[in-house]
Amino acid sequence: MADDYLVRIGKLIRDARQHRGWTQTQLAEALGTSQSAVNRIERGNQNISLEMIARIGEALDSEIVSLGYAGPMHLRVVGGRRLSGSIDVKTSKNACVALLCASLLNKGRTLLRRVARIEEVYRLLEVLNSIGVRTRWINDGVDLEIVPPAELDMGAIDAEAAVRTRSIIMFLGPLLHRMNHFKLPYAGGCDLGTRTIEPHMIALRRFGLDVAATEGQYHAVVDRGVRPDRPIVLTERGDTVTENALLAAARHDGVTVIRNASSNYMVQDLCFFLETLGVRVEGIGTTTLTVHGVPNIDVDVDYSPSEDPVEAMSLLAAAVVTESELTVRRVPIEFLEIELAVLEEMGLDHDRTPEYFADNGRTRLVDLTVRPSKLEAPIDKIHPMPFPGLNIDNVPFFAAIAAVASGKTLIHDWVYDNRAIYLTDLNRLGGRLQLLDPHRVLVEGPTRWRAAEMMCPPALRPAVVVLLAMMAAEGTSVLRNVYVINRGYEDLAERLNSIGAQIEIFRDI
Repeated sequence: MADDYLVRIGKLIRDARQHRGWTQTQLAEALGTSQSAVNRIERGNQNISLEMIARIGEALDSEIVSLGYAGPMHLRVVGGRRLSGSIDVKTSKNACVALLCASLLNKGRTLLRRVARIEEVYRLLEVLNSIGVRTRWINDGVDLEIVPPAELDMGAIDAEAAVRTRSIIMFLGPLLHRMNHFKLPYAGGCDLGTRTIEPHMIALRRFGLDVAATEGQYHAVVDRGVRPDRPIVLTERGDTVTENALLAAARHDGVTVIRNASSNYMVQDLCFFLETLGVRVEGIGTTTLTVHGVPNIDVDVDYSPSEDPVEAMSLLAAAVVTESELTVRRVPIEFLEIELAVLEEMGLDHDRTPEYFADNGRTRLVDLTVRPSKLEAPIDKIHPMPFPGLNIDNVPFFAAIAAVASGKTLIHDWVYDNRAIYLTDLNRLGGRLQLLDPHRVLVEGPTRWRAAEMMCPPALRPAVVVLLAMMAAEGTSVLRNVYVINRGYEDLAERLNSIGAQIEIFRDI
């Protein structure tokens, strides 16, 4: 029995290493051991302590074994089942993350409604709690109350939680108003290749923030004599870059103009929230934002973030791939119009209700009903663009959709260094995807999906795409190590089961 566990643990370690793209030698160097020792571990021929398992998991940013909490590790999927009924879209993961960071601007009580209960939020709450912010779930765990201390204790920051989320980078904007120098751990998150923070630095230097990255930390120093004296032009129209600039401008005593700003859904939600704090923002929904800052913010606020367009796209894709009729309710239509236009050209049969407002009173929602459709590959390539173009995070779902369409579809995922590579994991489930280069994939359909057991890709959206394909494949599939899915989706397996899927959550050990 002991030998069997060693073999199973070794296989998990090997799969995690391979998905990280590491050799045995690279893992050995990270652990301070030999390649031969790693080889013995992966073959199940060496006893291994819990401490070593934890070290390996940390090196690979992958939970090899889960101990001490009831979180799921793996999914067993019985595929080939049709979905039916209706399902509501939950609040935006990316908006909730931005609002948690923005709560640091406020000395008063912040109440956020229907916050996404996902791992990314949990990691940020762990960080906030470690520096003295008091948070608690109220109203049966639906809403989140946030009360900051008079002084933040940055020396007590939970570094382990911080490095597991890239969102920690958005602490820079609000913190530069609260202290003259501080340290933050390096940003982590999905494995999507090299993602420089230089665009953040270019924007925040205009507020006097200087950051040196050494020894696994950002060392930040603020020069109070530096103030924006002309419009800030972002070198990247990124969502988090824009949010960081907004967070810095919110408590700047003056007017800040931000050009080449993202106008995406989470940025708009952040702007709406800042307005509840008393910060006036002009140009919401455009690429030029004019922020009238308030140097001291001490108010009790109550805010409801809007629904998540990427989750909505996930659910629509689930219906398409499983050839199901499904109603997806509370869809933020403004942020899915291009995707739906492309799907209509491919032959998608669907209808939508009249528009109504989200709980924030600003975001437009509809209910969408999708029916089984005979899809044809689009004439043009699928590629993302900043809003109002096709959403960057929605591109992976078109890989699964294109796989069930007749013909060949070119997907050009130009934003990330290696996310397109993870889409080729669909080939293990019967897909025919050809990687043309690190950014382009050619998808040929229709696909006869087949069940398989495989490791979860280390990037959120490709991981969900694999799960959707497993739901369409006849037979039983296993998707291992699904922490990355839990970073961005709340109770996804249970919610899919509520509309007809058959997904079991289990742990090996």
